[in-house]
Amino acid sequence: MTTRFSQTTNPILKRYEAPAKGDGFAYAEGQSAYTQAAGGSAGTQAEFETITAGGGARLTFPDVVVKSTILFVITVVMAFVGWALVPSMPAVLWIGLIGALAFGLTSAFKKEVSPILVSLYATFAGLMLGSISWAYDQMALAQNYQGLVSQAIIGTLTAFGVMLFLYGTGIVKVNGKFKRIFMAAMISYFIIAMASLVGALFGVGGGWGFYGVGIWGLLLCAAGVLLASFALMLDFEAIKQGIAMGLPERESWRLSFGLLVTLVWLYLEILRFLSILAGRD
Repeated sequence: MTTRFSQTTNPILKRYEAPAKGDGFAYAEGQSAYTQAAGGSAGTQAEFETITAGGGARLTFPDVVVKSTILFVITVVMAFVGWALVPSMPAVLWIGLIGALAFGLTSAFKKEVSPILVSLYATFAGLMLGSISWAYDQMALAQNYQGLVSQAIIGTLTAFGVMLFLYGTGIVKVNGKFKRIFMAAMISYFIIAMASLVGALFGVGGGWGFYGVGIWGLLLCAAGVLLASFALMLDFEAIKQGIAMGLPERESWRLSFGLLVTLVWLYLEILRFLSILAGRD
């Protein structure tokens, strides 16, 4: 089998990147995981394909949709909880942030995907998003700017729909050139973001770092939104190729988690962009 996974910025999907030769890490891992679960030794490629296809344990698109929906619902519910608690319990923000980082990184580097850990990430990420959204909303209200959070939500859903349309219709193709340009842009953005963080500690941009420096700050925010949006295409490609390679059904949790990580990133980028825009108004 020569199918290859596209490169992605989501750590959880990194394990799907295949090496230059052979059937690829994802396929080999899926074969090994299945045979271990069955209590037998590793079989041949043909045996693995027959078992997964015939036994109904093979990854399908509905599997990813169901798991993604579950994680999305958990995140949204916990975001409401975080929004309600943070005014009286500011520590909720840090609890959500630390929990999301801890369970996110654990899930990213854990060889065997764990639905419990993935669900815990969604839980704490929801707390974090709700708390941050409330804080941004309060800043916007202080500047007589209403509807910040709802606009960010609509913007995130719109970006998701547009990227899915562009990917599904083939208007934008996720090929080698796309990945090279994207990764170069990501590295540049990361370096600038780190420099901005250091600058913010010294009061640059009114505490926003480079993001608060006039029109350049807005352009930097817009670049972050675009990068997060196009990262969705890499996740779509990973899901598509995972299904084509016949990975075990349990990998739907891993792929859904990767998609959620990108959506969280996208929402935060849009929220920051709108907040800075509100401050300029």
